[in-house]
Amino acid sequence: MQWNSVGEFFAMGGYAFYVWGSFGLTALVMLGEPLLIRAQRKATLANLRNQLQSESSSS
Repeated sequence: MQWNSVGEFFAMGGYAFYVWGSFGLTALVMLGEPLLIRAQRKATLANLRNQLQSESSSS
């Protein structure tokens, strides 16, 4: 597909909402996934630390 102007490129032949919406959603998911994984990892490590402290104090 060829475009004669930048405006035509961004309009994507009338499918701009679908194309740019899909692109934006994918970018959001790809940015959000590492943040969610990091938060989950921190919570898991804190939980494990608490369990270890609980086990060592009860012994």
